[in-house]
Amino acid sequence: MASADLRDELNCSICLNLYTDPVSLRCGHNFCRSCIVSVLDAQEAGGVYSCPDCRVEYPEHPALEKNSKLSNIVKRFLSTQPDMDKTRTFCSYCTKSPVPAVKSCLQCENSLCDDHLTVHNQTMDHVLSEPTSSFGNKKCSIHKKVLEYYCPQDITFLCVSCCLVGKHRGHQVELLDEASEKKKQKLRQYLNELNPQKAEIQTRIQSLHNHKVKIQKKVSEKRKNVNKLFMNIKEQLEIAENKVLSKISRQEIEMVSKISDLIKKMEIKEDKLSRKMCQMEKMCCVTDPIRLLQESDITVSSRGDDEDTREDSGQINAEEVGLVPGEDEVHVPDPKVQDNGTDPKSVLEESDQRASLSDNSVEAEEEAPVSDNEMADDLEDVLISSILHRSMKDVVTYVTSELRFHVPDILLDVDTAHTKMVLSEDMKTATDLKENQGRPEMPGRFQSYNQILSRCSFSSGRHYYEVEWNQMGQCGIGMCYPSIERNGYQSGIAQNDKSWCLAMCDKKCSAFHNSVILIPDVNPICPTLGVFLDYEAGRLSFYQLCDPIRHLHTFRASFTEPLHVILYVLDEASVKIRS
Repeated sequence: MASADLRDELNCSICLNLYTDPVSLRCGHNFCRSCIVSVLDAQEAGGVYSCPDCRVEYPEHPALEKNSKLSNIVKRFLSTQPDMDKTRTFCSYCTKSPVPAVKSCLQCENSLCDDHLTVHNQTMDHVLSEPTSSFGNKKCSIHKKVLEYYCPQDITFLCVSCCLVGKHRGHQVELLDEASEKKKQKLRQYLNELNPQKAEIQTRIQSLHNHKVKIQKKVSEKRKNVNKLFMNIKEQLEIAENKVLSKISRQEIEMVSKISDLIKKMEIKEDKLSRKMCQMEKMCCVTDPIRLLQESDITVSSRGDDEDTREDSGQINAEEVGLVPGEDEVHVPDPKVQDNGTDPKSVLEESDQRASLSDNSVEAEEEAPVSDNEMADDLEDVLISSILHRSMKDVVTYVTSELRFHVPDILLDVDTAHTKMVLSEDMKTATDLKENQGRPEMPGRFQSYNQILSRCSFSSGRHYYEVEWNQMGQCGIGMCYPSIERNGYQSGIAQNDKSWCLAMCDKKCSAFHNSVILIPDVNPICPTLGVFLDYEAGRLSFYQLCDPIRHLHTFRASFTEPLHVILYVLDEASVKIRS
């Protein structure tokens, strides 16, 4: 019972429900904010505001003060009554065993079951309502009588006494059932108006859900394709790496083998020289000058077959000292030399000549040494770089084919270039230098604007290319039909319906088509742009190639002619088509 009484105190007298965002008037009565605002707005036409409970009038729109304490009480009450809405009202007369009530008598303030309702109807003619335990909200707060009427003018409920006396006397009042039916009719009419809107919103929501699912599915497929693409790229890179490393290894084997052979030969020569030097040192110990001079050529005439024997014996045999002309011959001094007394001068001259010839033979034998620079050049860097370049080119070709777009080699058409435009030798850069280049007049040449077209055109497929601006002056980058005008106002890249372009100036960009200007949300912060064309889809997109890559603008159109790349430069601006 205490809970029911507390609920009665927490009900708004206008909506008869628990307070929602309760506010207070200066008279002290509380109402839901939305309820009292509706009442005051309705009273505004009459110029007088009053409290629905005590009828206190206010000359001006009364201030509404939030009743935080009452709001907290309502919240705590709701937290202690979790199943309050499901609470059933029982018959007030069935005290021994609770029986659900079917009606409530507002005059008696009792709830009745079927049996007691039958008895009640036979004896009394009271106003009945749906089962309720909040009888206070069903009665007039002033006269304590049942509320039976509704005043549309004051938007309040009235009892019989309120209609006969007091401020509501003379007002057009309605019975509660009639007012309720009118309200229901208005609500039904409003519902009929809202149903199409709701159906449209539901259709839109379903469409968005379908689009969301489609996007998620597309993203999932794209993610799988990208993962597969990178796996294949890694595989190709590994193949390229193995190919290059294998080539380097083969070159290493060849070079090291060649150098090893040279080392062996040089070691043999070093060994020969060491032996000869040893012989010379021994000859330096000879005290007989005649013998020394006669045998001075022995240091260069020794033979490799006898060097091992010399090493083993540690002695100088006859052949090593020049006394034996061959392996099996015994050298005997020339008897003429001995008979002539061995003239030292002639012997010395002859020895010097032999020694000179021997030295020349040694130098000839050691000619053509291999330098370190020559050995380093044997590593074929160009071949390795060529293999790497070809491998990377194959990877790029594979990626573009998997992404299903073409990267064209775009060249500019000098026959369409304005006479003040300067073109690079590779026909990929257009610059405005304000100098007449003396080009002959031709039907396809632009005459009014510094513009130029590409040689190639695109009538199908997906294509991607990049351009670079020198961030000077003004430039325009886009695509157009070959039927674009070449002279007059309509020939401008932004002034017709046959061209789509992105114009840049002072690091700001604008999108133009048929004299309509669109300002992208993102301004470019880097001079390099990417352009993507999907002819069949009617899409032309521009991106700035910074980190991260950002989308600038996308044109949507139904292309009906082949498209050419078109460039516009002014005030020393320069645009380069990147390869």
